[in-house]
Amino acid sequence: MEKVYGFTHYSFFTEMSELAAKHNSFDLSLGLPDFDIDNRLKIFLQEATEHNCHHYEPLAGNPLLIKNIITFNTARTNSIKLKENEVTVIPCATFALYTALKSILNQGDEVIIIQPSYYTYGPSVVLNNGIPVYYDLDHDFTINWEKLQKCISEKTKAIIVNSPQNPTGTIWKQSDWNHLYELIKHQEIYLISEEIYDTYCYDGIEHYSSFLHPELKNRTFCIFSFGKMFHTSGWKVSYLLASEDLTAKFRCHQQYISYSANAPAQYALARYLEVFDSSENRRAMQNKRDIFNDMIALTPLEATKKAEGSVFQIVNFRNISKTMTDVEFSKWLTVEKKTACLPLSAFYNSRQNSDYVRFSFAKKDEVIIQALEHLQKNL
Repeated sequence: MEKVYGFTHYSFFTEMSELAAKHNSFDLSLGLPDFDIDNRLKIFLQEATEHNCHHYEPLAGNPLLIKNIITFNTARTNSIKLKENEVTVIPCATFALYTALKSILNQGDEVIIIQPSYYTYGPSVVLNNGIPVYYDLDHDFTINWEKLQKCISEKTKAIIVNSPQNPTGTIWKQSDWNHLYELIKHQEIYLISEEIYDTYCYDGIEHYSSFLHPELKNRTFCIFSFGKMFHTSGWKVSYLLASEDLTAKFRCHQQYISYSANAPAQYALARYLEVFDSSENRRAMQNKRDIFNDMIALTPLEATKKAEGSVFQIVNFRNISKTMTDVEFSKWLTVEKKTACLPLSAFYNSRQNSDYVRFSFAKKDEVIIQALEHLQKNL
């Protein structure tokens, strides 16, 4: 366990992409798709302009969008039954993380962050006067519940969980949520559950949301992202599920920070939810994952476990170099071997090295194939 009172500026996310562009490399570093959005989304966005969607939406969000979020979640295999006052439309997942923490933290409260994790988690805690407490997953990226329990103190106020997880691609099952509840049930500890890759679960695994857990539901801020679902991150519209009590606390702060989210995009997303087929989306992304893994197996790089979800695959590079740090290897692969990735250490607060790098397979099939064919010939 490590307590850190400040946070580090992470630059690899932009630096590696810029390095890829400079050296004309295949860019598999970031999760930004290089393929176009569904044309129906464009049509609905154009339609929004004709419906005079140019003013503030209500604080909770466009009523049609809220209705269709409820319908979409009810129709899932693991159906989430929702009330209107449990859904809030928000500008983005990072906004939801920050505002949820603001709703519950007091000066000096501790928040457990499970690493590796996305780089915004620690700063969001610090900016809300909390103290990040970092728990590192075991070497196989599974949770040791006894070790996690040792991170919990009388000052613990929240735990941040990401499932499907970026960067490891692991998915929390119902049993994992049960384990977590057993650790926190005797204390007032909240859960920030970032589930932005919920529609990308593979090999027949169905997403099990923390909001489905009967005991955790009342202490959970559950974050979803239309930007990830529909590859429209620039539209800046996501949504939050929380109990009516936590929703009221969240909106109390939201009204002073953003108030509402992009109005034309809310209309377009509401209309698109009426025709969206998540199974088709999932099949397409699983196919990309499989192309990547089938081809990486013919290189010295080792994907020890296929991503269960998300759009990322972590790969062990130690068959190629025992001495390079993951940062050095990432730069070497990008510059010398023309394929960009990210070092896994970029997803830790203070770790300088690891045995892994992360690739994104949210790319055109031909880009994945060309990049991996190049690696097959040149590694």
